Amino acid sequence: MNCENKQRNLENCNCTYACSKKGICCECISYHRSMRQLPACYFPKDAEKTYDRSFEYFGQLLNEGKV
Repeated sequence: MNCENKQRNLENCNCTYACSKKGICCECISYHRSMRQLPACYFPKDAEKTYDRSFEYFGQLLNEGKV
């Protein structure tokens, strides 16, 4: 994704959290990676709403076949 094309990135962003990085994918990924997390776009809609972005939660969803 092009970090400079915020409007286009927002079309594919499923994050429901109000954040200054929304639509600026390179900043979002960097931020979450620094906290051992994945951004919202890696999670299904119902899982995204939990705001649990942890690697562990993502792994749980993988094991359950939800991702």
